[in-house]
Amino acid sequence: MKVLPRRLRHGEEATLVEHLDELRTRLIIALGALAAAFVVTYIFHGHLLQWLNEPLPDDLKKPATFSPIEPFTTSIWVSLWAAFLIALPVVFWQLWAFLAPAIEEPRQRSMAVLVFSASALGLGGVAFGYFVILPPALHFLTNYDSEHYDILIRARDYYRFVSFVLLGVALAFEVPVFVLALVRLRILSAAQLRRTWRLGIFVMTVIGVLLPGVDPVSTILSVIPLVGLYALSIGLATFFEPRWRREPSTVTATE
Repeated sequence: MKVLPRRLRHGEEATLVEHLDELRTRLIIALGALAAAFVVTYIFHGHLLQWLNEPLPDDLKKPATFSPIEPFTTSIWVSLWAAFLIALPVVFWQLWAFLAPAIEEPRQRSMAVLVFSASALGLGGVAFGYFVILPPALHFLTNYDSEHYDILIRARDYYRFVSFVLLGVALAFEVPVFVLALVRLRILSAAQLRRTWRLGIFVMTVIGVLLPGVDPVSTILSVIPLVGLYALSIGLATFFEPRWRREPSTVTATE
């Protein structure tokens, strides 16, 4: 039995059983990568918790728990999220490898590059959210009306908040990959992107405002890279689309 499934070629026929067998194998690989990553993240979950606590104010560096089981469940939850982040490139690649046969082979190479780019941009989004957005957002939230509240931070709620912030920023950073994939698949064109650039910038601004940085500084810091990434995606689409448009005719000529 092969450990890695064979990726079908474009247009290659396969039975339903073969497709289901390939899907099962790729799911097992993805879950195996997640399990291996979870073992690593749980071993080092103490360092991970310290890293997540770093953006907190000095007097709130150690979040509180309110039940006997909460320290255990919270550590498991944080380790699982970190493991998913580490295993995400493998999950992306297995998903791509399963869907690739539906796409013409000349387009598969560029789509594979986009899958790799999605992983890199996702990690970049996590880093941006952690170093740029979280510190000012937490400073604002933990000092808001502090004269009226005795502020305690519950570990479970804090790590959930941090996870959603980092995940939201990481997904927002996938905009260039998403746009280029639509152009590569001929759902969008570079000309359409250039004509509707104002609408695109407005949408990126709305996304930046909706990210969980509630203070003006972190909101502006969220909007600027998103608008820049969208402008970069238009430039890349304008550069690559003429080459992508020529590929089908070349393939047809050789058949």
